[in-house]
Amino acid sequence: MPVINSIAALSDEMAAWRHDFHEHPELLYEVHRTAGIVADKLRAFGCDEVVTGIGRTGVVGVIRGRKSASGRTIGLRADMDALPIEETSGVPYASKTPGLMHACGHDGHTAMLLGAAKYLAETRNFDGTVIVIFQPAEEGGAGGKAMVDDGLMTRWGIQEVYGMHNMPGVPEGHFEISPGAMLASADAIHIKVTGKGGHGGAGPHRAIDSILIASQIVNALQSIVARNVDPLKSAVISICAIHGGTTFNVIPETVEMLGTVRTLDPEIRDLVEKRIVEVCEATARAYGGSAEAIYERKYPVTMNHAAQAAFAADVAREVAGNERVNDRAIPLMGGEDFAFMLEARPGAFVFLGMGPGNECHHPGYRFNDNILSAGASYWVKLAEKSMPAN
Repeated sequence: MPVINSIAALSDEMAAWRHDFHEHPELLYEVHRTAGIVADKLRAFGCDEVVTGIGRTGVVGVIRGRKSASGRTIGLRADMDALPIEETSGVPYASKTPGLMHACGHDGHTAMLLGAAKYLAETRNFDGTVIVIFQPAEEGGAGGKAMVDDGLMTRWGIQEVYGMHNMPGVPEGHFEISPGAMLASADAIHIKVTGKGGHGGAGPHRAIDSILIASQIVNALQSIVARNVDPLKSAVISICAIHGGTTFNVIPETVEMLGTVRTLDPEIRDLVEKRIVEVCEATARAYGGSAEAIYERKYPVTMNHAAQAAFAADVAREVAGNERVNDRAIPLMGGEDFAFMLEARPGAFVFLGMGPGNECHHPGYRFNDNILSAGASYWVKLAEKSMPAN
């Protein structure tokens, strides 16, 4: 793989950084140790400015090129947080914190961007400014939004922003990207069904069965995707938790349900939200009860901008070779809060293949250290090709 030679020489160092982060996972915004190490390393690398506490615990490093005539500034983003999972990977550097684990590779993302920052601060072979962004709370905490709301884009004048994620199942060192939707919006639904409690054996006819109503709502919600969403578009509605009742023979007064919704199109997102509320209320009413459905918008669609996606694909080809880049990748229904940064500025999000034998958000997940140099080389070439010094 034609990675940058001096980046390849950093492979062992990047792996050591990653293993340390992996041993000490931190959740959401509580990434104090990780952020502290990142900030210290950026200062040691000679970054022109290092700022902590952006979006609560995010870290920003500023690296100015040899020239500044272009006036261009681009952002490169990695995430730092882990997941509440008990690790079973068996690696020698496994998590030392019970119940927490880097099961999505954010430790690898952080190590790759640190490697790129070290190289860029040493060489500065570009005309403009690179902003390296280390973000907390990607896993459900909307840390990307917090950093944007805290002035990330405006304070440093970021004009374009780029993100990357490892991708299990894609061949090792291959890149995947596409213009338009790369990942789905990720929303939550909270449904409370109210009936009338009663004896489930002796007097069900005098009750209004909230369990029955909830069951009918679960089924009815699937009609939204089947009969309201254009068959050529995508949507997922899943009820993932149902809570109601405490014993075997009493019909409970209330049942609560939790679920997730994924879409790839903002208009479909609007449609699904509207229909979920209507279906829940109407179904409950038909059985004599009531339902309150609260739709919580969490992460928007991760939408790549066409020009930046094409540029990122060209950069990936320089790193991996033409045959190892798929620039028409099929979108995935997972969510990613880099979407907030792409709403704020043009940019692109790319997948870097991990090879077989891994699965994100799994207790046995193992990051593939072989891809560290490819990821760091991609970051470096993004900067150098976006803002050439010559």
